[in-house]
Order: sequence, then structure tokens, then C-alpha cells
Amino acid sequence: MKDLSKITNIEDLRQVAQRKIPRMFYDYVDSGSWTETTYRNNETDFDRIKLRQRVMVDMDNRSLETEMIGETVKMPVAIAPTGFTGMMWADGEIHAARAAEKFGVPFSLSTMSICSIEDVATHTSKPFWFQLYVMRDQEYVANLIRRAKEANCSALILTADLQVLGQRHKDIKNGLSAPPRPTFANIVNLMTKPQWCMNMLGTKRHSFGNIVGHAKGVDDLSSLTAWTEEQFDPRLSWDDVARIKDMWGGKLIIKGIMEPEDAIMAARSGADALVVSNHGGRQLDGAPSSIAALTDIIQAVHAENSNIEVWLDSGIRSGQDVLKAISLGAKGTLIGRAFLYGLGAYGEDGVRRALEIIYKECDLSMAFCGHTTIQSVTDDILVNGTYEQLKSALPYLAPMRW
Repeated sequence: MKDLSKITNIEDLRQVAQRKIPRMFYDYVDSGSWTETTYRNNETDFDRIKLRQRVMVDMDNRSLETEMIGETVKMPVAIAPTGFTGMMWADGEIHAARAAEKFGVPFSLSTMSICSIEDVATHTSKPFWFQLYVMRDQEYVANLIRRAKEANCSALILTADLQVLGQRHKDIKNGLSAPPRPTFANIVNLMTKPQWCMNMLGTKRHSFGNIVGHAKGVDDLSSLTAWTEEQFDPRLSWDDVARIKDMWGGKLIIKGIMEPEDAIMAARSGADALVVSNHGGRQLDGAPSSIAALTDIIQAVHAENSNIEVWLDSGIRSGQDVLKAISLGAKGTLIGRAFLYGLGAYGEDGVRRALEIIYKECDLSMAFCGHTTIQSVTDDILVNGTYEQLKSALPYLAPMRW
């Protein structure tokens, strides 16, 4: 195990990852759509919420342990499903899943992963979560769900906000596609990343393991591009959720909720959790940050008297961000870029270090705020008015219509 004790925050991991990962894959992770305004606000809006420091409080015997959809977690954090993860580091999904399992938090595998469902199941001992993109080919979708059940996945994450793909300028400029195009600029850049290249030469997993050989007409990389461009289903609606839930038969999480009306529909769908998420600022640029949207969604769910858990992702780069989300009523959080930076920097050791950093930051900040258990944390840890000021300063937040 590599000694990463001098890596003290997620930004350290990001800087190392930027040096090691080929530009097209680094930019895929570290970018948003269009002007990237929402992408940036996801982070900076957390900074505008201030914490209250308390003193002379017994800070002994602290614990961040809690539950997410009935699963015990070491802290209220799960690894988010991210595409192209195996391009950050060879066999990246396997390494990230192992790190999450050892640490004690859930791992989520994306439909658009490089390693397949079966690959991850073979190399882990605990159930993980599987994220589903709904495709036009319903037979393929049903087969994906069947494979996730056979792999003993303990929850299905239905992504609701990628019926059409947001325009990400850096990906277009870099020629990123599925599979990536070997342009001259990309080849030159690859020559400056020798460790990444050596790692990739040591694995056979270079494609989308959940698609190639499983989707109709996709037997190799040459047929993958056309399939992916045609298959994301823009017709996805709430009527499909009941069908998917019935096929799955287990815990269901709906990811990509940003409005109270949609939160109400998610609660009525029978889902076990919803994720307040703008896809990391990669879809609708100009949308509010996830943290700004959180409390209206929680209020809407409470008005429904629903037991659905509300989680949050997009913008979390520290344990303080996790603590702020929990204080505002979220029952859990998901991290994407934070773990991907760790993975791209140091593989499994880097993911472990990212989780350690977030845990320590959350633990110490909770103690400074006068709490010893994460389950006792409420908005009493926040400086009065700072969250309200954040929301009032955002003219793009529409009035609640629920």
C-alpha cells in the first residue's frame, strides 16, 4: 500500500491526476457543459454556507456511521456511478470497488463502465450498486437488469437526467467518443503519459464491458459508436419507472432530481431514494447547484409524507461539503470527481486516500461544530442565514410550484 500521507486534500489528488491522465480523459472528468457555470457553482455554493464552531463540548467517541437504504456505511458517502472510469486507471472500476469495499462505503457501477458487471462481481466480495441508463433497445435493458441481479447487486440506480446528452465543449474539441478517436494531438499527448500507457497495456479491458458482446449488433469497437449515438432513449418517462422497478424487484434509487415536482413523482414511484443531482454540471448549464436545490426537494418529499431518502451529489470535494449536505437534511451523498481524481492519481490507493480525506474532514468538522455522531447533525451547525443568502442570491431558482 502506497504511503500517501502527504496528500492532504482532494485538490492534491486532482493535480496529480491531471499530470498522469491523458488530456481527453482528464477533461472528460474535469469539465461541464457549455459555459460550465453550473459545474463551477456546484463547488462554490458549498463555500458560501458557513459553520458554527462550538467549544467546551465532549468530542470523544465520534462516529460517522449511518445507513443508506438500509445498508450500514462508515460515513454517509457512496461512490457515484461514472462512465469511462476504467480509462482513468486500467481496470479502474475494479480498483475503485475494492477501495470502497475495504473502506466501508457503497460502490456504484455505471452502465457505461469499462469493466463489466461480471468483472466487478468477480473481484469483490460484497454487493455493489448498478446504475442503469435506459436505452431504446428494451431487450438489452432487461438483460442488463438480469445481469445485475445475477451479480447480486443490492440496489439499482436509475439515471433520469440523461435522456439526451449535454454538449460538453472539451469532449468535442478532444475528439472524445465511444471508442475515443486516435487523433494526432491525442497520440502526442499519450506519449507524455508513460505510466498510464503501461497500465493500459497490462489489461484487456479497453471497451465498454456492459455493452460490447451484449448489445445487439455490437460485437467490437467499430460498431460501438453508432450504437451509443442512437440508443439513449429520449422517451423515458415516469411510466417507465414502474416497469423497471417491477423487473428489478429490489432497492431502487432515482438519480438526477432537481425540482420539487420531480421529487414528488419520485416519491410516488415507490423508489427507496432519490439523488438531488445536476449530473455534475454536465447536462443543463445554467441550472442551480445541487446544494441550492436540496431543501426545497426535502420539503416537497416531507409534504408527501414519504419515506424516500434524499441524497445529494455534484460538487462534493471535501468532508465539510458532506457535513453541510447532511445538516440540511440529506441522508447520504455521492462522490464522483473526488474519487476519480484519486483513481487517476494512484489507482486503488488513490481512491482509498480520497475516502480517508473526506472522512477525516467530515469527522473533525463535526467535532468542531459540537457533535459526536453524524446522525445528530442538523442545521444548528450552520451560521444563521448563510444558506438562505445563498438561495436568495440565485435568480435562476424558480418559485416552488408544488
